[in-house]
Amino acid sequence: MDQLSQLPPIVWVLIAAAVAFGFVLSLAWRWYRRYRARKALHNAVIAGTMDHLVDALVPDGMGGGYHVDYLLLTQRGVVVIDLRDVRGNIFGADQMAEWTVMDGPHRFTFTNPQGALYDRIAAVKATAGDVAVEGRIVFTRQARFPKGLPKWTLMLDGLRAEFPSGDVAASYRDAWQRLKAAVKPSYMADMSHTMKLRKLRLP
Repeated sequence: MDQLSQLPPIVWVLIAAAVAFGFVLSLAWRWYRRYRARKALHNAVIAGTMDHLVDALVPDGMGGGYHVDYLLLTQRGVVVIDLRDVRGNIFGADQMAEWTVMDGPHRFTFTNPQGALYDRIAAVKATAGDVAVEGRIVFTRQARFPKGLPKWTLMLDGLRAEFPSGDVAASYRDAWQRLKAAVKPSYMADMSHTMKLRKLRLP
């Protein structure tokens, strides 16, 4: 201890700087890993699509709008994606008002997302016009459904198989342009993600 107390001030400054640098480097690395994970997730969602919109506000016909995580243009038409990054075993069914997540010792519930998906599909149909519109609630690889997937629910790995790439009909392209012209960037994106998505858990 006596030897430490005799160190010149410049040494203490260098030690403090090294500790601070290590802390900042650790934060930067965690941010970068999280950024890479988010980017990989985004690329997996839009893979094979002809065009896409992210965090869009679709008019609801009453002066408001619905936040949509992703709108995809595919050969089958427009696909409304409700993206859920939830970790653990999920127990949900069409008739259940709430779905339950079991992640080790942690347990929580969230509102059945199917009803909100139907509203978003209806709003997109009303806005786009002559185009087929479907919707899917897409869960990332961190989720598991031990009892099977509820209706309109899909795992991320199955998204491209269900909506493969291919030529898009001219009428679909026209409807897509109408949709793009009508929607706005959703400023509810951060709030929506905070409320319904759990943060990525990285090893």
